[in-house]
Amino acid sequence: MSRANSEVCRNVLCVFPHYTPSFGTFEHAYPFVGVKAFMPPQGILVIASYMPANWKVRFVDENVRRAGAADFLWADVVFVSGMHIQRPQIQDINRRAHAYGKVTALGGPSVSGAPEYYPDFDYLHVGELGDATDDLVARLTESVMRPGQQIRLETNDRLPLSAFPIPAYDQIDVGQYFLGSVQFSSGCPYRCEFCDIPELYGRNPRLKTPEQIVVELDAILASGGQRSIYFVDDNFVGNRKAAKELLPHLIEWQKKNGYAVQLSCEATLNIAKSPDLLAMMREAYFCTIFCGIETPDPEVQKLIAKDQNNMMPIMDAIGIIHSFGMEVVSGIIMGLDSDTPDTPDRILEFVEDSKIPLLTINLLQALPRTPLYRRLQAEGRLVEQPGRESNVEFKLPYDQIVEMWRRTFTAAYTPQALYERFAYHVERVFPNRITPPASKQRVNPRNIRSALRILANLLVRVGIMSDYRNVFWKMARQTLAKGDIEAMIHIGMVSHHLITFAREAGAGRQGASFYNQDVREADALERRSA
Repeated sequence: MSRANSEVCRNVLCVFPHYTPSFGTFEHAYPFVGVKAFMPPQGILVIASYMPANWKVRFVDENVRRAGAADFLWADVVFVSGMHIQRPQIQDINRRAHAYGKVTALGGPSVSGAPEYYPDFDYLHVGELGDATDDLVARLTESVMRPGQQIRLETNDRLPLSAFPIPAYDQIDVGQYFLGSVQFSSGCPYRCEFCDIPELYGRNPRLKTPEQIVVELDAILASGGQRSIYFVDDNFVGNRKAAKELLPHLIEWQKKNGYAVQLSCEATLNIAKSPDLLAMMREAYFCTIFCGIETPDPEVQKLIAKDQNNMMPIMDAIGIIHSFGMEVVSGIIMGLDSDTPDTPDRILEFVEDSKIPLLTINLLQALPRTPLYRRLQAEGRLVEQPGRESNVEFKLPYDQIVEMWRRTFTAAYTPQALYERFAYHVERVFPNRITPPASKQRVNPRNIRSALRILANLLVRVGIMSDYRNVFWKMARQTLAKGDIEAMIHIGMVSHHLITFAREAGAGRQGASFYNQDVREADALERRSA
């Protein structure tokens, strides 16, 4: 629900920056599904909904289409939001808006973590939705002239999540996105050394009500989100009591809507200590959990303040999650101070033993407002150098660490190794899921046409044209023998992206840190704007 009418009417152009193609945005899977982007950007869609009721809002996600001259000419003010990895694209939008004489305002996680990155924006909104947002609206009500110098507005009084409006799903077609997205909580109680979430959003998770989440899920379905919905919470079980209170509502919503979508989330690995919660998640049709495992070494877990991963043996925790039918996706970090030349072998042993198909094997990046950043700053080990894969001065030589990452990453995603891990899931994990009903929301002419289109693309692109088609067909026979066409499509699409991206990384065409802006993209933007 938006705010009451303002004294004047303004035209607000909300622009979300393009992502540099990366491991986690699944670009290579888009042609199969016919989508254009990964997930709807929650933050700026909430801001769009929060504007005064008489203000006109236009939203442009540059992952779907580029904001054009007509958009900027229409606007009185241009709002932008984004993450550190989008920094070059954020600055590019600002340059384009200023070229049309428009006042600009930047909010979101990147500027909240490092306002100094953005000296050229007119307004900086630091922090979450709250009194700074109201201040910004009041200033723009008074004038949309560009101020003589940058104005920084910082949130001191945050709006409770229970008072958040529904994101402006009416501004987008969720069907153009690979996944839908919803946020239940903000913040995380843990203090992992490399993570900025506790300092940006707090250690005591703030919550929406279950009723809000149900309304948002309804809005996502109404806006075309019919495949999978991702809970983008920093930690879905940051408040376990609240998660357990939410899950019965999700189960009832799934029953009401014929289990139209699969659900997924991010959570700490110690979720394995709550089998009652996992049982409810299974009934709510959660199929994937992203866990930041980071390293298979328990001693290193302590060094990076990740002790919550040591509450039980890592392999036992993974096995428990698998027993509830949920696929574990894992974060792995390379470039830690504890790394040795043997680190690639230890990680690859873990990959093979854990049977986790999808791991974000990422080179360490020191983010502002983290204990890691401050420690490395004090040690003189921060390196801001264009073209470098990370801003960390590693204990081992830089080139050696990058080569270790490249070897590990490409070995983990050879077709044979990846499909073998998925074969384990077909036999031992997927059968533990509930069997959703053949409801009208799941089995209907539209979904059948979509599935046939995806299947045809998959059979041509992978089953005929790829050089790993033999391992694909082995998997296809395995899944079809179980009557699980959905698993075949899922594995085929995801594997195609992972294999393709890993090959690009091996050839030096992809970066080793998925949190660091791509300098090549920045150069391309500079040339485009010149």
